[in-house]
Amino acid sequence: MAGGWTRDGAIQDQIDDTVADALEQARSAMPTGDSEPFCVECGEAIPEARRLAVPGVRTCIACQSQRDGQRAVAGFNRRGSKDSQLR
Repeated sequence: MAGGWTRDGAIQDQIDDTVADALEQARSAMPTGDSEPFCVECGEAIPEARRLAVPGVRTCIACQSQRDGQRAVAGFNRRGSKDSQLR
């Protein structure tokens, strides 16, 4: 049941669109093409299993783990509380 002037299912449609957009963005950020034999950051050899599992990989596991840990994650506030909107 939708509230206000929205039609039934409008909120779920918005959530579905947000998830689809996030998936599209994540997929577009994935590497493609030929994998590098050596890490572009530290120069260590990238294991063959990793190169086969992740097409277009350019970093070793250690460097990729470090990069993933440094990324800031920005979330969406679906609740819309006043406190979060005032920040």
